[in-house]
Amino acid sequence: MDELRLKLAIQKSGRLTDPSLDLLARCGLKISRGKDQLMAYGENMPLDVLFVRDDDIPDLVQEDVCDLGLVGLNVLEEKRLELAARGHPVRFQQVRKLDFGRCRLSLAVPQGTSFSGAESLRGRRIATTYPFLLENYLRERDIEAEIVTLSGAVEIAPRLGRADLICDLVSTGSTLQANHLREVETVLESHAVLIRTPLALAPLKDEWVERLLMRIDGVQQVRESKYIMLHAPRDALPQIRKLLPGSESPTIIPLEGFPDKVAVHAVCRENVFWETLESLKKAGASALLVLPVEKMLA
Repeated sequence: MDELRLKLAIQKSGRLTDPSLDLLARCGLKISRGKDQLMAYGENMPLDVLFVRDDDIPDLVQEDVCDLGLVGLNVLEEKRLELAARGHPVRFQQVRKLDFGRCRLSLAVPQGTSFSGAESLRGRRIATTYPFLLENYLRERDIEAEIVTLSGAVEIAPRLGRADLICDLVSTGSTLQANHLREVETVLESHAVLIRTPLALAPLKDEWVERLLMRIDGVQQVRESKYIMLHAPRDALPQIRKLLPGSESPTIIPLEGFPDKVAVHAVCRENVFWETLESLKKAGASALLVLPVEKMLA
């Protein structure tokens, strides 16, 4: 029955689309979606995916059209401040911080323009698509400036004479450079988040939300994790333990026929570099093997 299926809204097209779909695939979700369809059907979970504009995702969860939403923190915080400014209640809950979609909302000035901190903004015109986040930033610093709200192409506003500087999302900074702009201050560090409706769900739907959250935690834990296996002299174990990056207590296994040597197995929650392996070998390790970790539940 449709009322027992979860609905999850994600960005239709943009920087969060592919990572969001990859996360769901890693969580075991198989979806069927025709070309250009705005809704995908979960084949092996009672979960359907709606592909929408990122700005609409908080509203869809707020209005209980969708149970869950996967959206950038920048969009979420802009909506939260907008609702508060209009005296409306905020009816969505952030339930997970996700490890992709990292960017920042920053102030940028034309190359050659001096900037000596927030005081430089006083009386200036600032173009942005995030007026509520910018207004909040200025209010916290007791600065009056004119906010020029645009729906897009913010980076060309200074060249068109519509603004003195901009407040826009920055990822690599290449767009700013191409438009002769210089990043000067960060307003908000952003990343993808998972939100849900605060309304009570049917027990079956609530159970699937908890299972999905558990799987997301498992996926994020292993993103950089590696499984290391090696042989080592027993007297080298203290040094080898110190060299294993981000590892909990490793598993120590006796080696048949070698009373002075053991096998060491460990999950390392940080990246394993060649330098790490070279240090382990120098400490006495041999037969080193590094494997990716696909899934892990704590």
